[in-house]
Amino acid sequence: MTRQQQVFTLLVEVGRAAGDGLPPTATGAGLLCYATGVDEAEAVRETVAVLKQADMAPLDVTGYGTLDERLAAGQEIDEEERALMGRALDENAVIVAQATPFYPE
Repeated sequence: MTRQQQVFTLLVEVGRAAGDGLPPTATGAGLLCYATGVDEAEAVRETVAVLKQADMAPLDVTGYGTLDERLAAGQEIDEEERALMGRALDENAVIVAQATPFYPE
């Protein structure tokens, strides 16, 4: 029995790396990602691999579950977010939906 691909919401903290494309004064960033996998562990592995290929330096990943899990937890998911999740599933891809640079205080 093959397990079906699902889309997981992940928050990835990245540090600095040469060529990462972050603003020069940033110390890192938080990336909101939608990633496919048969389970969350696979989605995390794929996301980390894609970010490393993009010259990013993943430090930590926090998983927030699938669409169904998030809805069951009472979260509201808008149409734009649902569309990005659908795109990740259709393309079997990692979508970086938002990047928030971190700056020293």
